[in-house]
Amino acid sequence: MKARSRAVSRPPPSPLPWRRVVLRGLLIGVALAALVVSTATAAGRPGRASRQTTETQALLMPGVTYTRQVEFTPRGPVVLDVVTAPRPDGSLYTLAPALANEAVAGTEKLTAIERRLGATATVVGVNGDFFSAATGAPSGILMRGGALDTAPAPARSSVGIAADGTLSVARVAYKGTWQGSGQRRALDLNAPPVKGHATLYTSAWGPTTPAESGVVEAVLSSFPPARPNQQLEGTVAQVTSAGPTPIPRGGAVLVARGAQAQALAAEAPVGQRVEVRLTLTPDWSGLVSAIGGGPLLVSRGKPVFNAHESFDASVVNARAARSAVGQLRDGRIVLVTVEGDGPAYSVGMTSYELAVALARLGAVTAVGLGSGATAAMAFDGTLLTRPTGGDERPLADALLLAYTGVYAAPPAVGVLSPNGDGVDDAQTLSYKLVRPSHVVATLTGPGSTTLTLADGEEQPGVHTLRWDGRLPGGSAAPEGKWRFAVAATDDRGATTTAQRDFTLDDTLRSLAVSGPAGNAVAAATFELTRSASVVVTVERRNGTVVATLLRRTLAPGPQSVAWEGRAANGGRASNGAYLMHVVATSPIGRVSLTAPFTLPLRARRS
Repeated sequence: MKARSRAVSRPPPSPLPWRRVVLRGLLIGVALAALVVSTATAAGRPGRASRQTTETQALLMPGVTYTRQVEFTPRGPVVLDVVTAPRPDGSLYTLAPALANEAVAGTEKLTAIERRLGATATVVGVNGDFFSAATGAPSGILMRGGALDTAPAPARSSVGIAADGTLSVARVAYKGTWQGSGQRRALDLNAPPVKGHATLYTSAWGPTTPAESGVVEAVLSSFPPARPNQQLEGTVAQVTSAGPTPIPRGGAVLVARGAQAQALAAEAPVGQRVEVRLTLTPDWSGLVSAIGGGPLLVSRGKPVFNAHESFDASVVNARAARSAVGQLRDGRIVLVTVEGDGPAYSVGMTSYELAVALARLGAVTAVGLGSGATAAMAFDGTLLTRPTGGDERPLADALLLAYTGVYAAPPAVGVLSPNGDGVDDAQTLSYKLVRPSHVVATLTGPGSTTLTLADGEEQPGVHTLRWDGRLPGGSAAPEGKWRFAVAATDDRGATTTAQRDFTLDDTLRSLAVSGPAGNAVAAATFELTRSASVVVTVERRNGTVVATLLRRTLAPGPQSVAWEGRAANGGRASNGAYLMHVVATSPIGRVSLTAPFTLPLRARRS
């Protein structure tokens, strides 16, 4: 059986491809980033059980880190996913809500939202507000680019985002009015129909107004962006008596029902100027964007036990999957999701437990977002969290951290070993541009060896490079740590850089499994190019160690280790699928190879 490389990772929902990697790192998702693992045990109070926390860390993109904490508590494991990012001041990093399918009515999966926006930025984000399961409309405020898409829920916290990246958390009240030739009258905004109400539908609602009869609809062919606390005006171009009515691009439709319909018909005929005011209190007209949520979790650095917001006690007190956003004292942003897929994986948190976790992370202000099965975190269209119930759920909106500089993906292999054994003989390196840029891509290795892989003007998109581990003259490149670096100067004149590291290590090669022969049911053969400390184990496909065959320092050259089919407890191993796992530690680094095999093995034919 020919060897395959092996990736060390947290158990995914489905098996990942085997790869050769540096063992001090691991991969999450589909080659997202190298993770560093640390384990800490916190001593409990006398008479109480201690808690053990395992933490993995990754660099998602320049300046943005991802941390996954698993805490083993008396009530069960708790998985907490944390993204920390620079202050989103709009220069390279922006924090803003995204609307599912670019329409208030309807839902879309978080990963689909990110993939849809992936051509304009590299994004990481979490689910947004609570929403109506029937219509998909967010239940609180949504403001994008300074324009109001939906009104706030006044008894819950809303999150506002200023141009300099500062978060504001407040309970925001809304009052909308319209006025034609008569008095001012109450007005809803982009909301499902309510008997007796008038509603302004902008293009954010969707392509048409809701299907209704017995209404009056005044089409405003030209209407300014729905900025709050400003006088907005449009002229009636058409009046109809039923929906759906197409919503003009750059326009709006005013729909009235009941007594409001009579007033609209009389006071807003074709040609009438209509004035609209969408008032927020406090005045958030100076903010760039906003999203609904709640409850308030952290205020002035202290966790909030009970924010007294309009949530049923079962929503805030139950341990469940939850997401939140917070800001650190230095302006950095934290996006947090606690997973909640059951006691065998993660029991979730109450709102207050999440508040305590955010305060420990250093948040000076933080607010909850949607909770339950839709709570999720994703990077560049790939989930970082495990979906509650096994399937990713669609949602109404998302809160995304977008980066517009150059992004370098993790190298295809953590350890390059160009020895011709068919395992990780070549390296694939890629980077992503979202704007036309001048790019310089280099490799730097031991002894300051530097290779230039690209230097020139490039268009937006994903660009891929391959390296066979050789220098320009054809000689083998020196073994050790290598760094892939990309510098890009875009059409705005902004220069950004991205780096990824990998190792070139040819210590271990040509692992194969054969047998049976004599007393051995299987034998592993491999080759060392230098002296190394070697551990050889037999494992189940899930990584459980069945037997340790070797643990000592070996000299360079061909090696062979036999397994007599005994497990660690001395019993006979059952038939089935296994892995032969070889780990070699040398001055270059620590690498591994695995080769799958199945018992019983058939003797090799001559």
